[in-house]
Amino acid sequence: MIRSLPREAFLLSRHAIPSPRRCPEVFIAVLRTVVLSALAFCSCAALAPRASFGQLSPHYTSPAAESEITIAGKKIQIAYYAPSMHGREIMGDLVPFGEVWCTGANWATEITTDADLRINEVKLPKGSYSLWTIPGEKDWTLIINKETGQFHLDYDPSKDFARTKMNVKKLAAPVETFRIDLRAAGDNRGTIALVWENTEASVPVVVAP
Repeated sequence: MIRSLPREAFLLSRHAIPSPRRCPEVFIAVLRTVVLSALAFCSCAALAPRASFGQLSPHYTSPAAESEITIAGKKIQIAYYAPSMHGREIMGDLVPFGEVWCTGANWATEITTDADLRINEVKLPKGSYSLWTIPGEKDWTLIINKETGQFHLDYDPSKDFARTKMNVKKLAAPVETFRIDLRAAGDNRGTIALVWENTEASVPVVVAP
């Protein structure tokens, strides 16, 4: 915000102030007023709100997204937030290896299933769970947590339901925006696949009869 100097700042004009020889008391009084006004102006300018670095920097959004599939007559849904690369290095940098990741952004990724599932060796009762991952250069771990609705940093390992390994492969071309695919694999089988940058991590899913 640009502020105007006080009116007194312009009183030093030779037309506005008597000569110091003729009226020294008036000249000194006006000069004191000008100096004090200028100091007050500088203080106000220094305290004026300024745009933070974050306001000046590009603001990257991670919009809400959802995947849904019906397998053997049962619905499976995954709700998540989808960040994009925006020229950044993702795996091993923005998403560190060996650390728990919310598998998206903003809020914990959530899976809701109408049927009991088997994910690798894990028998998952129907209901809602949050999905977390531990990415690695060669190996990924899927974490199924009994709590839902957490902020993306509020992971509580004491509420884990199970952990299981994921299949990892490199992609031929980079994927700009993170996505979670639910894919049918015939009969009562399917796949949950996490796809971003040059990596796909997946687990097989079986709908219980």
